[in-house]
Amino acid sequence: MLLQTFARNMRAAPTNAEAVIWRQLRAHRFAGIKFKRQQPIGRYILDFVCFEAKLIVEVDGGHHNGSSADKVRDTWLESQGFLVLRFWNNDVMQNLEGVLLRILEAIAPSPSAPPPPGEGEARVF
Repeated sequence: MLLQTFARNMRAAPTNAEAVIWRQLRAHRFAGIKFKRQQPIGRYILDFVCFEAKLIVEVDGGHHNGSSADKVRDTWLESQGFLVLRFWNNDVMQNLEGVLLRILEAIAPSPSAPPPPGEGEARVF
């Protein structure tokens, strides 16, 4: 219960970078995908998560630089089947389009190369 209260408080007071990216991700605005913010999972609170795509987006300030706690956290989340993407606050503020493109690539990886000629095509007899 304490974790949920903390998450609720964090939703009420996002960082500037979190607010900027949330405007793009909220309400199925981003590729029609549902994201939740400040979502508790296990003993962690995730900045943004898309359960459908098993994708976590973290927006970090400088205090996360080289954080061993983040590495432990990411390892546990990955063991639960999630892909964790981390972006610095300044990346979100200065290159939002690039950040969103990376998220989109993680949600919908580009299709593999087309099949060689004659394979995968309908044949007419």
